[in-house]
Amino acid sequence: MIRNAWKPIAAAVAIGGPTYVYYSSKSEHHQTFDLAVRVKGADGRPEMATRALPLLPLKTLEARIREHATINTHSRPGGTVWKYATAALSSNDPIEDANAQQVLQRDESDPSAPGDYLFFAVMDGHGGRDTSQVLSRVLINAVALELSNLATNLPPAPSILQRVKSFTWPSSAQAPQGPLDSDPHRVSLAIENAFTKLDTEILNAPIQILANNLDAEARKNKVIPDLSQHPMALSTMLPAISGSCALMAVFDTAHRNLYLACTGDSRAVAGVWEKTTDGKGQWRVEVLTEDQTGRNPNELKRLQSEHPPDEADYVVREGRILGGLEPSRAFGDARYKWPRAIQETLSQAFLLGNGRPMRPPPALFKTPPYVTARPVVTHRKLDFSDNGNPLERGEKALRFLVLATDGLWDELSSEEVVSLVGGHLAGLQGTIPKSDLPALVPTSAGTAGIDGKNKNKKHTNPGSWAFTDENVSAHLIRNAFGGGDEDRLRKVLSIPAPYSRRYRDDLTVTVVWWEDGNEEAAQVTSIKSKL
Repeated sequence: MIRNAWKPIAAAVAIGGPTYVYYSSKSEHHQTFDLAVRVKGADGRPEMATRALPLLPLKTLEARIREHATINTHSRPGGTVWKYATAALSSNDPIEDANAQQVLQRDESDPSAPGDYLFFAVMDGHGGRDTSQVLSRVLINAVALELSNLATNLPPAPSILQRVKSFTWPSSAQAPQGPLDSDPHRVSLAIENAFTKLDTEILNAPIQILANNLDAEARKNKVIPDLSQHPMALSTMLPAISGSCALMAVFDTAHRNLYLACTGDSRAVAGVWEKTTDGKGQWRVEVLTEDQTGRNPNELKRLQSEHPPDEADYVVREGRILGGLEPSRAFGDARYKWPRAIQETLSQAFLLGNGRPMRPPPALFKTPPYVTARPVVTHRKLDFSDNGNPLERGEKALRFLVLATDGLWDELSSEEVVSLVGGHLAGLQGTIPKSDLPALVPTSAGTAGIDGKNKNKKHTNPGSWAFTDENVSAHLIRNAFGGGDEDRLRKVLSIPAPYSRRYRDDLTVTVVWWEDGNEEAAQVTSIKSKL
């Protein structure tokens, strides 16, 4: 069994293309810059206007980059030392991203012991932070519960007929041997089930409260009660109607397996160190997830197959679901999942009295659900067999993993991220021209994945990279918004909410890497990054 496995319940769920314009400096002592922002015009319609905004000092912005940056080390008997760094930077106020990490040790009674499960997750909220905040508290525990149930249920003994078949036709398919949690297919299904069950709880929580508060007379007369002041009115409705993507990595050290579960358009990229014939070596870029948006041909095909043929031309419009939501998979987002009548009823019962009625569904809304929380789960084997410096490791051993919300991938390519992390692990320091980094940290193309991002938002700046942050995730955030180009960095990060959302997104990054260590140093440490 897994220690501290937790079962999510409805009551627990109820908790509480950037285009840059001309910039100018107004004075040396009080610097400002001009920015095109969207404002409400005299007729009430949105229009563009130019605003002079304060240009914040670099130290202030560096403090923001590092404010939520943490580095953790987890050493276990057996010699492997796990390290993971996380950092986040807001654009929305408050930030709609969230993240979570947890290490669960197997009980001694577990057939697969010893070994750990290491969970890392990033959540990209939209339409508010309510869904992502719930996920940050309960998603890992929901998955851990499913895996715990799997670990304690051994596969049934083969029947007499199965044994005869096995003897007669040795090549025929056989039931998996050993604990069920050693079977990647079963584990993948368990993770998938945990995601979908939790989303069902989030969506059903307000429906259950309404059902519990309908008396016989209300049912008979079809009267919708006013539950706007119910103690759980907003704490159940808001996580259901806002939304969040979720990306989770599950490391199973007992069986040396890695699972990636992706719901939405966050992305997981691995750097794999390979030896080369010249003896120098290079990082192979492995994109382990697909961006799940309407721009992904696989997602478009899936959506079209799940709805009547007459919806095929508009179930995705301009890369968005029904022309509105960008990710094609997400938690919450009841506006794309509940039938229209349910939306209207729950909005009247819980939200109207609070002065915040639910937005009506999209105009093309006919056959919900259009969005699912069911993740795509992929599996990779882990290799701990080689030794030495991160840049002198054995051939084709998975060595670091980057999980990030789409705010990072809007600014940096997968190849750039692997180069930046590889350079950081190699100890590069200072400012390095972008044109020089490929020679210093060479990369090769591995699995490409499917890029579902809006290409119009990509930047191509000659500029330079900065290797100045101790925390590798903060290092990626700095380089996403300017790196060694301090002028650009200051201008982009000085834009306040809500104007900033037009120019950059919330951004959360977790980097996980591992190396051989001293098994006598088995402990967990947490270090807050300092300026």
